[in-house]
Amino acid sequence: MTSIAGKTVLLTGASGGIGEFIARALAKEQATVVSVSRSKEKLEQISNEVQALGGRGISIPFDISKVEELPILVRQINQIAGKIDIVINNAAIEKYRAFQNYELADIQAILTTNLIAGMELTRLILPSMIASNSGHIVNIASGSGKKGAPYNSIYSASKAGMIMWTDALRQELADTNVGVTVVCPGYTKAGMFLAFGLPSPKLAQVSQPTEVAIAILQAIKQNQPEVIIDGFLTKLLFSNIQLFPKFGDVIYRWIGLTKLNKTCAENQMRGR
Repeated sequence: MTSIAGKTVLLTGASGGIGEFIARALAKEQATVVSVSRSKEKLEQISNEVQALGGRGISIPFDISKVEELPILVRQINQIAGKIDIVINNAAIEKYRAFQNYELADIQAILTTNLIAGMELTRLILPSMIASNSGHIVNIASGSGKKGAPYNSIYSASKAGMIMWTDALRQELADTNVGVTVVCPGYTKAGMFLAFGLPSPKLAQVSQPTEVAIAILQAIKQNQPEVIIDGFLTKLLFSNIQLFPKFGDVIYRWIGLTKLNKTCAENQMRGR
């Protein structure tokens, strides 16, 4: 898909994190941006910005964790905007905890929002893409899905699942013109560690959310299978940890990631 202009894009998690930056970048490409999240007020603001930047903005307040109701969402989008050309599964929640401190409700909520909802949305939309032999699916994962992040294990599991699902789905669709991309943004200026007033790990590349949004659009246009936005050293680490997992553990402790996540977990538990 060399051009995004005029395409209808379903963007989940549009009201927070990198979602709003993705929406703005799509607007500049003159796309129809269907923004979905639970925050009605924020969605309306984003849709107004999309309109001002040259796109068409549609906001639909919806809790995608209610996966059994996702067919209703898809029908609503089809009625308002027509066929969905691009899906960006961006919605995610993150709870830092020592594993034994998670409750079952936490585990279910994270896996449902971060992984199952994106799978179900894609399952519902994919037949129309295959029928028209066009479309693109973008799944926003994380480096935590490449190497498990201590004190963030359920989030890591959800993102690892997203990476492997994307990989399998891309192979299934290899003989079609439906593109499939997974994006691992790494640390960004919209990250939770900044909300806690904590520094990023040593050597970590902290990207601007606008950079991530631009990389996502490039990935769609160039049909890239995977994009890691986290610097050369991190890519080098990910390429070696499957063979040397303990090496990865040592690196995470050395750069301060383990300590950072433990602090985030303690802060979240206090504010529970």
